[in-house]
Amino acid sequence: MICDLGQDGFQQAHAPLYEKIENDSKMHLYPGCTAFTRLSTVLALVNLKARYGWSDKSFTELLVLLKKLLPEDNTLSKNQYETKKILCPVGMKYQKIHACLNDCILYRNDFAELRNCPTCGVSRYKVNNDEYSDHATANKSRSTKVCWYLPIIPRFKLLFGNGHDAKNLTWHADRRKIDGLLRHPADSSQWKEFDCHYPDFGNEPRNLRLGLASDGMNPFGNLSTSHSSWSVLLMIYNLPHWLCMKRKYIMLCMMIVGPRHPGNDIDVYLAPLIEELTTLSEDGVDV
Repeated sequence: MICDLGQDGFQQAHAPLYEKIENDSKMHLYPGCTAFTRLSTVLALVNLKARYGWSDKSFTELLVLLKKLLPEDNTLSKNQYETKKILCPVGMKYQKIHACLNDCILYRNDFAELRNCPTCGVSRYKVNNDEYSDHATANKSRSTKVCWYLPIIPRFKLLFGNGHDAKNLTWHADRRKIDGLLRHPADSSQWKEFDCHYPDFGNEPRNLRLGLASDGMNPFGNLSTSHSSWSVLLMIYNLPHWLCMKRKYIMLCMMIVGPRHPGNDIDVYLAPLIEELTTLSEDGVDV
């Protein structure tokens, strides 16, 4: 992980953060401990938290208990907030994009500086939960609606930068059993027809074949409310069939915050993703 950060130009651009995380990777959990460092311990605990869905409160209580169990001069973080600060430099970047309340536009590119939607005229900001005002300022008010976008190109670069994952990304061409049976998406008629239409694309096994899916979820766990937030997911069909639908390789690339579902207007929100896919398709990215 430290090597990946250094190769991506992170070391030069964020020298203090890189130095801090490198120090954490060498700092013993407690004097005499050789099996774990401060960084490796935090990473292991956060992975368990994510895998089994622990709440932030339960995770903080676990850290408090572990800190008491370990020798007094241990370096374990004492709560969830401190843990996030340790891992902040290695987190994937995201974009917080303001959206029109009625799903007309995203406030980006030509619309980045607008304060009202050019289509429906609704204000971009709200003063409080029930009041929308043209006089609201960006510093003292909140956006009426937000879309969270997680860029996919940096994550694809990390996949190809890992030797094991890079080998799996060409599995469909190198190691797939071809016997006329439908064992993998590469055996399907749609995959073969696409290769016929775009032979240059099909002849390069490293080109990524992606599936996109979206569905709504209720973040409050209350079935009696109509509030729903919509997630947009990407599946990588280059991978072996036992990996392409694993949670580890399914990419959350966008979260469209509710309360209403976007419906056909989801195309408005997909614009940042389509732009990155177009860049990958037409220009390519060096890894």
